[in-house]
Amino acid sequence: MGIEVKGRNLLVVGLGSTGLSCLRYLKNHSASVAVTDSRLNPPGLETLKQEFPEVPVILGRLSAELMPHLDGLVLSPGISCQQPFIQGCKNRGIPIVGDIELFSLAQTAPVLAITGSNGKTTVTTLVGRMVQEAGFCASVCGNIGWPVLEALTRSHPDYFVLELSSFQLETTYSLRPKVAVVLNISSDHMDRYDSLEHYLAAKQRIYQGCDIPVVNLDEAEIWKSLVGRKECIGFTLKAPQKGQFGLRVFKNSLFLSFGEEHLLKTSELRLQGKHHFQNALASLSIGIGIGLPMESMLAVLKNFSGMPHRCEFIAKRKGAVWYNDSKGTNVGATIAAIETLGPQVIRRMFLIAGGDAKSAELSGLRRPISQWVFQVCLLGKDAEAIAAVVKGVIPYVLVNSLQEAVLFFAEQVQEGDCVLLSPACSSLDMFRNYEHRGRVFSDAVRCLPS
Repeated sequence: MGIEVKGRNLLVVGLGSTGLSCLRYLKNHSASVAVTDSRLNPPGLETLKQEFPEVPVILGRLSAELMPHLDGLVLSPGISCQQPFIQGCKNRGIPIVGDIELFSLAQTAPVLAITGSNGKTTVTTLVGRMVQEAGFCASVCGNIGWPVLEALTRSHPDYFVLELSSFQLETTYSLRPKVAVVLNISSDHMDRYDSLEHYLAAKQRIYQGCDIPVVNLDEAEIWKSLVGRKECIGFTLKAPQKGQFGLRVFKNSLFLSFGEEHLLKTSELRLQGKHHFQNALASLSIGIGIGLPMESMLAVLKNFSGMPHRCEFIAKRKGAVWYNDSKGTNVGATIAAIETLGPQVIRRMFLIAGGDAKSAELSGLRRPISQWVFQVCLLGKDAEAIAAVVKGVIPYVLVNSLQEAVLFFAEQVQEGDCVLLSPACSSLDMFRNYEHRGRVFSDAVRCLPS
């Protein structure tokens, strides 16, 4: 479902950085544009008023009443397609697209497209660095960095490296990636989707029309029905077969491997743990899909020290090491963080979790918490729901703020302990975003005496 822009009456639904980028793009392409947002004071409103004082705006509800003839909606990813207003427009045959669709119709450089429940920001960043290390220009954008329409007008890269969310993919029809991957799937955004299958179907749209599918061989249900007839590049946490990336043991060392070729000892990576190894293998799979030199890709992996708010070491305080994994916004991410740090903890692990679970199934937390965690501090909208999962397994305490959680554990910890913030939940019940949550946690930790 494409959409014409020039001379059309288009409604941007949802403001913020993506909505603003859409507005700028549409105005530059001679569209007649109006904006609507369910919030009374959405992010970007002042910028809109300064740059486009002539653009009609309806706030506090979603409405197209300022446009008597509507040719299409341009939907920000934060707005659910299930909203009654959006469904009403769809039932009337009005095209509904997002910024990725507008980008797809205009971009000329090859696209490397990355999605998944966990690891997509890390893999997108790694692939961008691999492209640059090989001497090419990469524009890393989408759900990370610039909105894609800003990147389209500001740069002329050899490759666009796109992190894509399920929300963005829902309204994308014309993207034809050179390489595409769904890294993994775990329960997330269940407040937005009817089922895990519905969520997976949104993710799987990334494979539509791609030249080279990269697939997680350990989660075949993600891709087998879609790309089984295409030649794929696969990665696995097991021993790989010919043409696959995976892990092999050789002379008591674990290696990133390509088929039977040992590429790099995992001990040479700065980031340890299976999910970090999976990210590395997925990045290599994408890189080889466009012919990047193996030597330069491995150099990037060896030098990569991780992303902020993703199992980020903050400080040693009160004898304990404190880690910020505020990007752990779903159960799968928190399980990965616990299982990565757990074997490294000298004494005991303390966990801070909670927020808005987005109706996700939380029972998966029970096993890793029972195995590795000594005590949990819970906060936010769904603290009680997580408490029900860990009740009778380990001690827990309910708190009202991150600062309270930090101070509580500061009184419990001893030399050799570890405190991990990995909420398994969205931050939006208490914070602007996961970055804000991570900064609040980090500031509170750094204020503790050494």
